[in-house]
Amino acid sequence: MLVVDSVNKSYGKKQVLFDLSFTFERGVYGLLGPNGAGKSTLLQIMTGNLKCEKGQVLYKGKDIRRFSKAYFHDLGYVPQVQGMYEMFTAFQFLSYMAALKGIPRRKIAREVKRVLEVAGLTEEAGQKLSTYSGGMKQRILIAQALLGNPKVLILDEPTAGLDPKERIRIRNFISRLSEKRTVIFATHVVSDVESIAKEIILLGDGRIQGCGSTKELCASLEGKVFSCETEGGRLEELEKRGLVSNIQELSDGKIMVRMIGEKKRLESEKGVTFTEAAPNLQEVYLYLFSDAEGGG
Repeated sequence: MLVVDSVNKSYGKKQVLFDLSFTFERGVYGLLGPNGAGKSTLLQIMTGNLKCEKGQVLYKGKDIRRFSKAYFHDLGYVPQVQGMYEMFTAFQFLSYMAALKGIPRRKIAREVKRVLEVAGLTEEAGQKLSTYSGGMKQRILIAQALLGNPKVLILDEPTAGLDPKERIRIRNFISRLSEKRTVIFATHVVSDVESIAKEIILLGDGRIQGCGSTKELCASLEGKVFSCETEGGRLEELEKRGLVSNIQELSDGKIMVRMIGEKKRLESEKGVTFTEAAPNLQEVYLYLFSDAEGGG
């Protein structure tokens, strides 16, 4: 069990995390929020790379700052930005990372072969990393995090820059890894986690804005999502009355619009009939973070 307990963090006079608390057990947890929400800062604290001014991170009931050796033995981490030795083969890179992790020399080759097999890259083990696709490189980075068979796996934007097919492959790969460990998957892309996370933490402006399963989060928006069919020329007026979550072009210049808002305010647009619709996680995200700006 990994516990974030009342964590606060500031950079100078700017506070970026406010009293965050959460308990992680086995399975996939999605840490979802816009750029600048504080996701990477929280992960840096959870991996021991940053200190917080207040609060603590507990592993098996002990502060990771005092229980660091046992915790780091059980921890695998994929940072948001990681340099790779492009002229190394996958086998060489993983062997090097295994040595850095303190895996005994006599066990390195066997351990590298194991994680290559898990990542589905056994046949490409002798190829240089410079020849790998973006998705293959991400699988190698996850493979290095799996060296030593950690019980906690922390992934910071592991699908960044990947095409849709590679994103799906990485997502399915991560889902399989969660059967015997805790996986914390930080992202700003809803589709990365909506189908695989047992619980999603919505982080914005350094605070937890909501948490729960996809079903529970969507239920929180019931009665606030509607659809309507109208002429395309009326879209600008509709946007003044609520958040537009989706637009589908129909025939004869008409459009189908999904909107988030209060029914009374939406229905003040005369001549348009609104029908209540089932919310999706993308709409929950839009509702909570519609004013969020990109940051880093």
